[in-house]
Amino acid sequence: MSAIANTTPSSHTFARNGAEFVGRILLVVLFLMSGLGKISAYEATAGYMASMGVPGVALPAVIALEVLGAAAIILGFKTRIIAALLAGFTLVTGLVFHNNFADQMQTIMFLKNISIAGAFLLLVANGAGRFSIDAKSGK
Repeated sequence: MSAIANTTPSSHTFARNGAEFVGRILLVVLFLMSGLGKISAYEATAGYMASMGVPGVALPAVIALEVLGAAAIILGFKTRIIAALLAGFTLVTGLVFHNNFADQMQTIMFLKNISIAGAFLLLVANGAGRFSIDAKSGK
């Protein structure tokens, strides 16, 4: 029998709520760190984006989406909307920056993006869970 099957309903609920909260943090820590890193390496990042055909003027929007989007997901604020935006962003960045499928590492990075987008779509479908601003506001 599984460990969860042997728990009381209230401890199961707490474990689920805690897992949802920790899962949200783990899902977006990459975006938070990446966005902050782009700020400290702004010119280099803009140059890299331009070399891949993405105008450097898009960088402030990318940073805002990564940093503010990560913060919103952690807090559980407007989770479904932000998760949908991050899912789309993750798919687009995978296609633009990791499209050399002859390179095994690029293929793995692309598949990582696909997996992360899938996790964001689960948030779109299920919301943030109980430990969130959305739950407190009834959304």
